[in-house]
Amino acid sequence: MDAEALKKYSALHPKPAGLTLHYGTAGFRARAEQLDHVMFRMGLLAVLRSKAVVSTIGIMVTASHNPEEDNGVKLVDPLGEMLHPSWEEYATQLANAEEGELQKIMTEICQKAAVNQHEDASLFIGRDTRPSSEKLAQSVIDGIFVLGGQYHDYGLMTTPQLHYMVRCQNTQGQYGRATLEGYYEKLSKAFTELIKQSPSSGESQRYLKIDCANGIGALKLSEMKPYFPKEVLIHLYNDGTKEKLNHLCGADFVKVHQKPPRGLDMKPNERCCSFDGDADRIVYYYKDAAGHFHLLDGDKIATLISIFLKELLVKVGQTLRMAVVQTAYANGSSTRYLEETLKVPVHCVKTGVKHLHHKAQEFDVGVYFEANGHGTILFSKAAETNIRELAKEEKDDEKREAAKVLENMIDLINQTVGDAISDMLVIEAILALKGLTVQQWDALYMDLPNRLLKIEVADRRVIDTTDAERRAVTPPGLQDKIDALVKKYKLSRAFVRPSGTEDVVRIYAEADTQVSMLLCRMFPHSFPLSSLSNF
Repeated sequence: MDAEALKKYSALHPKPAGLTLHYGTAGFRARAEQLDHVMFRMGLLAVLRSKAVVSTIGIMVTASHNPEEDNGVKLVDPLGEMLHPSWEEYATQLANAEEGELQKIMTEICQKAAVNQHEDASLFIGRDTRPSSEKLAQSVIDGIFVLGGQYHDYGLMTTPQLHYMVRCQNTQGQYGRATLEGYYEKLSKAFTELIKQSPSSGESQRYLKIDCANGIGALKLSEMKPYFPKEVLIHLYNDGTKEKLNHLCGADFVKVHQKPPRGLDMKPNERCCSFDGDADRIVYYYKDAAGHFHLLDGDKIATLISIFLKELLVKVGQTLRMAVVQTAYANGSSTRYLEETLKVPVHCVKTGVKHLHHKAQEFDVGVYFEANGHGTILFSKAAETNIRELAKEEKDDEKREAAKVLENMIDLINQTVGDAISDMLVIEAILALKGLTVQQWDALYMDLPNRLLKIEVADRRVIDTTDAERRAVTPPGLQDKIDALVKKYKLSRAFVRPSGTEDVVRIYAEADTQVSMLLCRMFPHSFPLSSLSNF
């Protein structure tokens, strides 16, 4: 480690006085002007991580669905997964260190993580379309340069595409080619093979309006259009040429406000979807003939995919273990439909994609989606090998064809992380193969009325939870009050949990009717959560 070079370049990326940031599931996020030192230091950390695991590590400059003025950075581990939890702590320590402590802390990280500093380091860098991203990516490169790492700068790309590239590189091409062309070709080939078997070849079934949140998704979908079959008609809105990123549009806006994005003109019964700013979330929606808005969020997406996959697994006759992973925010109707109608096991985990991903890895086929539309499907190595062998060698025609469909689904899915482009193609393929309209998909089950509120508090840590954040342990008496309220209503459920990033308490409640949702309005008054600010 060159102490002089570290000191020289660190001085070019000074840490603002009094600023403290924490690395979480989303990496670091803050106002863009606060992040220059963080980007430089994450370049340093990525080199150390690469040396520690002797693999290529990804660095993505993005703040996803946050406002355009924000930015952020996240590191991507060797198989395209999120950064290992132990290194999240290192990232936080390094980002918050004073200038004079940098070398000391980096030396400590090398000792704790058994980093061989003589190993080579390989990094992949990507960024979103925010005005601040190019400059901040250069700060990352400065950090890589100080420690002598080698890097490939992919420039503008979606977050899921960078995750994909990292996995391709570290599997020596077994997962695919580590190029954008390789990504487009792999997904489009699988998609084309799937819709060839669609019972309907009409263009209207494939007509889709896409709100791209004025983000990177518009650029990458435009590049991918030539790879799609000619009967696939996608129309891009909020493509970034006129408005600001994520402003009154995008998956998060549609989910939270339960209404269409600005800039997308919906006609009755048209199928529409929205990406978020870095294209790792997706939600679908439509307007019925009466003008009512219908949202098909991550729960509906997980259900559609589960129906399709279970049918195929039954056809191939394999005893592969399939499960769906949700968080406490999943609508109770979706959980009941999956467990009682589909007979698919459902597991609830703590909020955060890393928890869902980890749990899904325990099954042969693990489907996970957060209600916000972030999710994917994981196939175990054994299951994938089994399916590919059946697609090639199975003598029974029906079983072999079902296995081929599963094989193409495996290739269409981005198993590294939630990917709006990949998930969109999976959904479109399933709707085409099953001959379903968006209205028929929506009618599988009816969501319970629900509310999600938040209350600012002085210290969110006063609330502690258990049972995947569905029950409060502290303060004493809180859970008893919630239980007493819930008993008054049919199909009701409620919980409170502290935010992972800000001093607010989040309150979720659902019940059988909108009238019963008075529970939500009573909640803060029946137990004065606002008084927690006094703790």
